[in-house]
Amino acid sequence: MYGSRGAMLGSGGVSDGYEVGSKRQRMMESNPYFAVSSGAGSFQPYRYAGGFQPPPFPVVRLRGLPFNCTDIDVFKFFAGLDIVDVLLVNKSGRFSGEAFVVLAGAMQVEFALQRDRQNMGRRYVEVFRCKRQDYYNAVAAEVNYEGIYDTDYHGSPPSRSKRFSDKDQMEYTEILKMRGLPFTVSKSDIVDFFGDFKLVEDKIHIACRPDGKATGEAYVEFVSAEEAKRAMCKDKMTIGSRYVELFPSTADEARRAESRSRQ
Repeated sequence: MYGSRGAMLGSGGVSDGYEVGSKRQRMMESNPYFAVSSGAGSFQPYRYAGGFQPPPFPVVRLRGLPFNCTDIDVFKFFAGLDIVDVLLVNKSGRFSGEAFVVLAGAMQVEFALQRDRQNMGRRYVEVFRCKRQDYYNAVAAEVNYEGIYDTDYHGSPPSRSKRFSDKDQMEYTEILKMRGLPFTVSKSDIVDFFGDFKLVEDKIHIACRPDGKATGEAYVEFVSAEEAKRAMCKDKMTIGSRYVELFPSTADEARRAESRSRQ
């Protein structure tokens, strides 16, 4: 039988459990670099009394990344630097080859810029300065597409929006990606979740980090692409106290997730 794009970390280490959404949200709530305006999906910096402004926002932009790039590859590319956030940019559900990397401070940005034109695999990667608003806009676009980041969300799922019609337009294979799963989920739980569909445990891969901790994602293989598309009716339904998001996926993406689990 045959990733999430984005993660948080500190002190040069990989994040615990890939809790991308909740950590990014907590960072925005607690860090003076970030604030959420009243407009949906619009991110703006705090305004300080007395004219004081925070230091330049420590973000760089990457371009020319391999299209099979993962957040782990970005961490390795910037090995030794203190990374706060990695946002891999998707367009219409596909990775664009660009990313934003938020670092711990201005000096870290200078070190990151020294990696410009270094190779990731067979491709050289451009690293250049960008504006804080560019990063905010990319986050807002991701929120608009993904709906909501916080995988720890325990209330009712958000209302249906444009991204659901986007999913209908996407090309389907026999594989669906699940996101937002409880970290204790089992294959039998997933079989029960898709109770009305023909699914066996051997066709389920629960994604894990190399240390064995679950990422909250899984890949399930149905008997056909048509069956997988019908199973999208389970999108936003719950397992335990968590609602589960479903996305069309591919065998290649599932294989990469399985490979990362074994590293």
